[in-house]
Amino acid sequence: MSDLPVGGGVAPAASERRWERRIDAVLGIAASALLMLLMLLTVVDVVGRYVFNRPLPGGFEMTELVLLVLIFAGLPLVSHADEHVTMDFIDRLLGERWRAILERAVHVACAGIFGLGAWLVWLKAGRIWEYRDATDVLRIVYGPFVYFMAVMIALTAIVHLYKTFARR
Repeated sequence: MSDLPVGGGVAPAASERRWERRIDAVLGIAASALLMLLMLLTVVDVVGRYVFNRPLPGGFEMTELVLLVLIFAGLPLVSHADEHVTMDFIDRLLGERWRAILERAVHVACAGIFGLGAWLVWLKAGRIWEYRDATDVLRIVYGPFVYFMAVMIALTAIVHLYKTFARR
């Protein structure tokens, strides 16, 4: 099977595409496992609540933390696949060259915004870790989760930087 794009342009090297597919697969599997865990948590909590009149202790907290991890683990995936919500009404007015320039400018802006966000969240994570903030019922410490958020936001910034300079 050929790695040539449909438009007839220059295809990225097969090794480049291979590592991209591996990262996508790892993040995709992790996101799928988290979604399955979220579903199981919800089922156990609902059945416990309505059938046995005993909800899952800390079920809300676990759901909250799994959702946090799911959302931030998916952020680099969404950025890599260019699946963000977009408005393309300006694209229709531009020629191919200006569209490419606009696309690169958007990736640079996204990389900068995500990079700044990662730095700010990392600083916040440090403060949360110092205070040892934790959930109310299960006493799960928030710090590692906020550090995870910062790392995933930084990875998203890197994805946008890569897309800025990647050959299409």
